[in-house]
Amino acid sequence: MERLPVEYTEYLQLEKLLNAQEPESFKQGVPAHDEMLFIIIHQAYELWFKQIHFELDSAIEVMLQEKVNDNSPELQAIVHRTSRIVTILKVLVQQIDILETMTPLDFHDFRDLLRPASGFQSWQFKMLEAKLGLKFDNRYGQEYYLSQLKEKYVHLIKSTEKQPTFMELLNKWLERMPFFSDPALWENYNSLTKNTAGMHIFWNDYLQVYEASLAKEEKGNVEAFAQIFLTNDSKGMTTLSPAAMRSALFIKLYNGYPILQQPFRIIQNMLDIDEQMATWRFRHINMVHRMIGSRVGTGGSTGKEYLQGALNKHYVFKDFALLSSFLIERKSLPVLSPELQRKLGFWG
Repeated sequence: MERLPVEYTEYLQLEKLLNAQEPESFKQGVPAHDEMLFIIIHQAYELWFKQIHFELDSAIEVMLQEKVNDNSPELQAIVHRTSRIVTILKVLVQQIDILETMTPLDFHDFRDLLRPASGFQSWQFKMLEAKLGLKFDNRYGQEYYLSQLKEKYVHLIKSTEKQPTFMELLNKWLERMPFFSDPALWENYNSLTKNTAGMHIFWNDYLQVYEASLAKEEKGNVEAFAQIFLTNDSKGMTTLSPAAMRSALFIKLYNGYPILQQPFRIIQNMLDIDEQMATWRFRHINMVHRMIGSRVGTGGSTGKEYLQGALNKHYVFKDFALLSSFLIERKSLPVLSPELQRKLGFWG
């Protein structure tokens, strides 16, 4: 069957896209010029959210496998697609520059016509937070969370919350790191210190080197290290398990080895996603304060106060940021055994 030629306008469905803007003020016969900008900016946000979901879903599909090959194109795909998510989030932050060309009076020309519509009703954004790993119990403003959404979107979000989150899948992936479960990789490891605690020889060395590196005011970090990395229960101090935290710390410490470079980039991408989402919230706070001051949002939220609370509480990957509290100088790192170094290299 002969394939019909593709035409630009039809391929992009521009007729639908360019006719999808219906300003309320125009319908009322008192056109507010900046309402068109307001609509297009938010439509662009939703399109980018759709693309982020598309990228994240593909990464989740890979991580759902029983075993992920850390030296495979699949892991590279996760790195590439989460890097793309970071870049898209940067664009979302930059779009606020365009929105801020609208003055408070420009906004007030049509603001009351929007009620009770609100960005708080963006079900795509709530689903994105849930897929990444933001749990309901950790949300700020739980009373508002689903209250303004249509029932079909509430169902979608609740269904999403029942699925494995990307953070949970990262936890399982990190727990599977094999380097500490194979005694043969440590037979020729030269311990730096005497092991009297019965822990793995590497972590026994690392803890003592770490403790020696601390200032007097930081000595409490030793107890935190033991709780987070060396027990079977971090008692709510982290979302990741102690085993996953050990793997993540090891990746950060020895990321120069080839096989750890991709895992390291995944961790860095998670930190970048948190940073960009926090930056977006921060810019949004300043814009809301500039546009409406202390007034409530169009959806009935507390406006700036709600956004500030979400900014402070909605970090998903804060455990990866916590790792920096437990690093030491490169020159003090324990030297790995020749067997493990080969395993971590291209020749392993």
